[in-house]
Amino acid sequence: MPEPESVDPAAPWEYTLYIPNDLRAVTVCRRTLRLILTMHGLIRLVDTAELLATELVSNAVRHTKGPAALRVRWAAGVLRVGAWDADPGPPEPPGNLDALTDSEEGRGLALVRACADLWGWQPLARGGNRGKYVWCDLVAA
Repeated sequence: MPEPESVDPAAPWEYTLYIPNDLRAVTVCRRTLRLILTMHGLIRLVDTAELLATELVSNAVRHTKGPAALRVRWAAGVLRVGAWDADPGPPEPPGNLDALTDSEEGRGLALVRACADLWGWQPLARGGNRGKYVWCDLVAA
């Protein structure tokens, strides 16, 4: 097993965590993401990445009936955090964050749009299940 010092910090990597349709999985994803980023020396991105992952994964669990997954990828100085879910329909378009400050719901993608450098979604099949992948990028400048 290579020593941590011998691993190229710029080398690309990707993790996927498959989760059940269970709200507890949101916390599991958030804590797993914190550990991944800490181990890869990206602690400065942890707080924002955790917030974004929480929004994406909670949307996947709340608004769909099937399994979901958190995917975290690092390449070329960009961290991509995304959530796959089993519903192929597009996500609700993000509202205006200022108008949603007192709202209990509907802030998720508005928050993602406000905090991420880029975000989007695409249809994506996983393990024979059709669905969608909603993602956002954080540039590690």
